[in-house]
Amino acid sequence: MLHAALYGDEDQAVILTYAWDRLLIDPLPGPRGADSFTGLEPVTQSVWSVAAEAQPIAPAGSTLPRLAAEIPHTLALLDPLHGAEGITRQLEDLVSHLAPASIDLLDVGGDILAQGDEPTLKSPLADALTLAACCQVNAPIRLLVAGPGLDGEISPADLRPLLGTLVHTFTAEDVETIGNILEWHPSEATAMLAATARGARGICEVRDAGLPVPLTDEGPTVHEVDLDDAVSRNNLARAIMTTATLDEAEAYSREICGFSEIDYERNKAAWLTERPPTKLDRDDVPSRLDQFQSEARARGVTHTTFRHLTEALNLSGSHRDALRQLLISSRPEQYAAPLWRIPSDD
Repeated sequence: MLHAALYGDEDQAVILTYAWDRLLIDPLPGPRGADSFTGLEPVTQSVWSVAAEAQPIAPAGSTLPRLAAEIPHTLALLDPLHGAEGITRQLEDLVSHLAPASIDLLDVGGDILAQGDEPTLKSPLADALTLAACCQVNAPIRLLVAGPGLDGEISPADLRPLLGTLVHTFTAEDVETIGNILEWHPSEATAMLAATARGARGICEVRDAGLPVPLTDEGPTVHEVDLDDAVSRNNLARAIMTTATLDEAEAYSREICGFSEIDYERNKAAWLTERPPTKLDRDDVPSRLDQFQSEARARGVTHTTFRHLTEALNLSGSHRDALRQLLISSRPEQYAAPLWRIPSDD
């Protein structure tokens, strides 16, 4: 979506991204490396592309192969298993191999600008690893923040003074360039970015903890941020620049931020094993949904994601698509694509 908006549809991009889909999609905590897939195709000695024919090796899960089948760009696997040094090598290999006309580092939400001690911070490690690597690559890299505050980790008010030039404001027409991907892809921040571009406003409840995220006119904006300034703010990124393993980077996250997001996933996976989710009962869903919506309205919530709804109704990630189809077919007036609208009492 960003590539089409900024560069048009003619040239293809290489999109380097994590295979880190969280527990609703991937039952294994943490990111997946190249050895977690079959069918990857070599791009360089250290970089592999994810083709539509690639498959995660069970029990791992990943949305990347399906995403690769639906976008016209090359998806390359950002593998953090060798720490920031490994990601730096991957980036340097790609730059040497491709000689790209431009390189953009995109963060949706803005938590890449976190210092590390913010009480609302939930997932600093993935961003810090990428930031630490990008600032060590001998090539100009532009840092872009889309949807300030939409990840629910740093508030828009705190981010506003840190944002630079407005690069673009997404519109409904921009969202159409990605087709129906957000009909199935579970990314909550991207879903809210698309929804705000289509005009959704209010409060959206996300994640398993039900974080309230404001949907405002700032939601569809994209700003440039000075890369060096971001590194100066991000204590974790500076600390992990020479890490050679993910475990080493995780240890710094526990020391600097007080936690590791992979530890959270490990604990949650153990909890889910002890307390398995309920089955999808089509006759029972309407009453449970009504109860959730009544409580959400009392909290001032106007929208939620299907990912959050799945967990709020104590269903497993495998039920997300079926739940979504059931709700849209039974109450189509509440579908504010790609979000679910909580009706008012009126």
